[in-house]
Amino acid sequence: MVQRKQYLGKLKKLKDKKIIKVVTGIRRCGKSTLLLMFQEYLKECGVEDNQIITINFEDIANEPLLDYRKLHDHVTKNLHQDKMAYVFLDEIQNVPQFQKAVDSLFIKDNVDVYITGSNAQLLSGELATLLSGRYIEIAMLPLSFAEYYEMVGGNQRDAWNNYFKNGGFPYAAVIEEEEIRREYLMGIYNSVLLKDVVARKRISDIPLLESVIKFLFDNIGSIVSSKKIADSLTTYGRKTTSVTVENYIEALTEAFILYKAGRYDVKGKQYLKSLEKYYLVDVGLRRMLLGDRSADLGHILENIVYLELLRRGNKVSIGKIDNNEIDFVAEFGGDRVYYQVAASILDPATFEREIAPLKKIADHYPKFILSLDELPMGDAGIKQVNIVDFLLGN
Repeated sequence: MVQRKQYLGKLKKLKDKKIIKVVTGIRRCGKSTLLLMFQEYLKECGVEDNQIITINFEDIANEPLLDYRKLHDHVTKNLHQDKMAYVFLDEIQNVPQFQKAVDSLFIKDNVDVYITGSNAQLLSGELATLLSGRYIEIAMLPLSFAEYYEMVGGNQRDAWNNYFKNGGFPYAAVIEEEEIRREYLMGIYNSVLLKDVVARKRISDIPLLESVIKFLFDNIGSIVSSKKIADSLTTYGRKTTSVTVENYIEALTEAFILYKAGRYDVKGKQYLKSLEKYYLVDVGLRRMLLGDRSADLGHILENIVYLELLRRGNKVSIGKIDNNEIDFVAEFGGDRVYYQVAASILDPATFEREIAPLKKIADHYPKFILSLDELPMGDAGIKQVNIVDFLLGN
């Protein structure tokens, strides 16, 4: 089992702080395992078993606690006046009006609350209002390549090739049989689709939803709009409207299966409100759904780099400068870094195309070209880094 050090470190820093810890992310990305790891850490710190209260709302045995009042009463009954209680509520979005129970537990003395959820609506609406300023979100993703390599070991090139093809869902990483891995990923896809998209948004036209998903999966890293998708699907006999498509895309981003990257005008120093791109939470899902026929090396590399920049805490946008595009503008703590991503820049024409937008940037923030090439071809002030080295933090 790989230690999710980045996320575990955050929980350790927040231990006993009077704030609700909310771990969010797509199903099967490792949220429940993270809580188990943290509970082991608590025990190492001297916390006794009876101080830890953990409830997984995916477990049918806990079905009676789906009533928020019964949940509250159950937890309260197991508190100790003279000891800190650590309360873990896993997949809390399954409990209607759960925020009332969570808020009531939060205001009690000697209670440290941790919750997880697989839908962004967890932090919207009434919860955001009721618990405003009382929670901190830890947004979790499937394994990074560094975490994946730590888990599987062996030859680095083989590990990278497998990660590129199969993605980073933790359990999928240890399944050796191709067919079983595919079925496992299909199970994740179906679970997210039915529980976190269809059921929550009351979507009746599931075939249309899947057509939208396949379009987006096939066009990761490309500028798309709801109108473009609707027109394309209508052309192929799936008549729909841009409003419907927009609602579906919103549901997919709320379920953490898609991430939207907006656009930033570098010269105008402003965020633009149209022509965004979408990236997928895990490239293994794309291959599972579309197969190898739709492999697009450059855009899959972009997707992997995009997720890595998110993991490192960046706000990530697509850069625009004049009529040129910069793959990523990553901002963190007031600093900014520009990235171009390409499979290879050994061809002189490709090198010039990739470096040209970076040369137009007048500021002095760092600029990188990330590629699979082993030989550096950087220009003055612009550094080329191998993508695998970048992902491993080298």
